[in-house]
Amino acid sequence: MRERGLDPDIPQDAQAQAAAIRAAPTTTEEPTRDLRTLLWCSIDNDDSRDLDQLSVAEALAAGDVKVLVAIADVDAAVPKGSPADRHAALNTTSVYTPAAIFPMLPERLSTDLTSLNAHQDRLSVVIEFVISPDGGLKSSDVYGAIVNNKAKLAYNAVGAWLAGDGPLPPAAAAVPGMDEQLRMQDRLAQALSRVRHELGALDFETIEVQNVFDGDTLSEVRAQTPNRAKSLIENLMIAANGVTARFLDAHGFPSLRRVVKSPERWDRIRTVAEELGDELPGAADSPALARFLARRKEADPATFPDLSLTVIRLLGRGEYIVDPPGEEPPGHFGLAVRDYSHSTAPNRRYPDLLTQRLVKAALAGHPSPYAIGELEKLATHCTQQEDAANKVERQVRKSAAAMVVESHVGEAFDACVTGASDKGTFVRVATPPIEGKLVRGERGLDVGDRLRVRLAHVDIDRGFIDFERA
Repeated sequence: MRERGLDPDIPQDAQAQAAAIRAAPTTTEEPTRDLRTLLWCSIDNDDSRDLDQLSVAEALAAGDVKVLVAIADVDAAVPKGSPADRHAALNTTSVYTPAAIFPMLPERLSTDLTSLNAHQDRLSVVIEFVISPDGGLKSSDVYGAIVNNKAKLAYNAVGAWLAGDGPLPPAAAAVPGMDEQLRMQDRLAQALSRVRHELGALDFETIEVQNVFDGDTLSEVRAQTPNRAKSLIENLMIAANGVTARFLDAHGFPSLRRVVKSPERWDRIRTVAEELGDELPGAADSPALARFLARRKEADPATFPDLSLTVIRLLGRGEYIVDPPGEEPPGHFGLAVRDYSHSTAPNRRYPDLLTQRLVKAALAGHPSPYAIGELEKLATHCTQQEDAANKVERQVRKSAAAMVVESHVGEAFDACVTGASDKGTFVRVATPPIEGKLVRGERGLDVGDRLRVRLAHVDIDRGFIDFERA
């Protein structure tokens, strides 16, 4: 982390700031509503303790559904320029590795006083929107509120229940009406997803890796399957982020946007499609790419995760930019949305905390706490630090994978090329789910090519996994 400009340690003055706060804040400058009686729930990773958002839905007339997404009011405990804010502004994100989590904020804040923990009254910023039966947005609003999380739930258990593969989680079963609440949110999320995909949102299926520990010893790296509960939350958060961006613009405030402007290597994406017997237009076209991905997922679901990763790499990375009020929004190519901020995870991402401060200033009738020039510098810094954090996480994941597969040196695997540049050629193996550098036989290969490889060497300390062409 230090080599990449990140500080793994929370400074003493930030720890002291957190220790001096005796209880979760209960007052803030903007007006707040009392919404503690609603059937709020959180759905997050099994081990998450920094709960940033809650959600609840209400059926309206004519099939409409009102959705409320409550975002933890982190700013109430972390004022701009305070010691905890200065550290958060340095790292700009929490860093999640198999070995340890390095939180952006002191844990007394992020896992307690600013976390939407179960059965605790907490300040929040609520993003409300009404969705019609066909998935269209009818109206929206943003306001402050006091909320209370009725059920702390996890993706795996909720996802299994929604798919009919498991029981209703006990925390949900203990709350009357929570089962129907979850079903309503799931139906609504699917409607939102359907509309986005009709507009050209890209449907990927990437293999996420779960690190399995036996006590303190890493014993296995395991592929995680797609999860319906995770999709539910993703769709609600995309909608909430769009509402937030439009709210700021309507109030004459600048906003920090997360964008993928246009694919970096559209020509190579077209070539990949041609090699699969398909065709894409000459100019970058998200609806055409979305239809191609849908066709491939149906035709060959087994290799679709490889194709997904290939296209993601060829699209290029996202970045933070500033959108001044009243100007045409830049849009996000992969999500098929024109208004996309990051606002739903202020405990974990600094851009979300910046966005929250802008929203709260608008609600309280104050001027913007950030000038355009200041926001532009922060946007560039957040992009750089997020890239650095991603590299740290990737390196430690590779160290974990190298530790697990060290005994498989010399074995052969089917692989897919996931990166090809002057830095080298990289391949991914599906089982076990590992990625490494092709150190011999890489000539002439490009992203998306499939080949047979042999595990040649691993270096656990450096996170190196080296393959050669078999």
